[in-house]
Amino acid sequence: MTTAKKTTAGRQGFKTGEAVVYPAHGVGRITAIEEQEIAGYKLELFVVSFEKDKMVLRVPTAKANSVGMRKLAEPELVKKALDLLTGRARIKRTMWSRRAQEYEAKINSGDLLSVTEVVRDLFRSEAQPEQSYSERQLYESALDRVVREISSVNRITETEALKLIEQSLAKSPRRVKGEAEAEGDGESDDLQEEAA
Repeated sequence: MTTAKKTTAGRQGFKTGEAVVYPAHGVGRITAIEEQEIAGYKLELFVVSFEKDKMVLRVPTAKANSVGMRKLAEPELVKKALDLLTGRARIKRTMWSRRAQEYEAKINSGDLLSVTEVVRDLFRSEAQPEQSYSERQLYESALDRVVREISSVNRITETEALKLIEQSLAKSPRRVKGEAEAEGDGESDDLQEEAA
């Protein structure tokens, strides 16, 4: 009886078939819980499948929380994330390389609101200037994470989740007055980047 309790406690409430978020890879599904012997020790592992990436990850059950694996966000948090997208982009006036590191850290945090902030900050409407390749990569990575989580939580297709996100982004105020100023900053960042 104590081993059953210990096993359940070690699994931290995660079950087979459940969708989870792994910080570095986004939404995956626990396909199995297996035991393997590694270096003479028996280790219980979550087998997490990331279908879209065609990848399988094995996470020790005892380490799931410490590596940041978590259950999907609650519907209220998804609503808060969509509301966050309607806000004004907050772009720091630092070099692009430093901002890119901060965006990457937010994406890999696995926190839905942090990843949503990256989507909001890097979103460009049709009227705004083109993004650099690295900006576009970070934007698409963050957008993919948010789309996959929202589609899993709301039980809708990824296309429907993307439409929800786009509707929220369309409500956000565009930087019309300071656009020329922001364009100048972007160019100087790029020049500083190339010079470095």
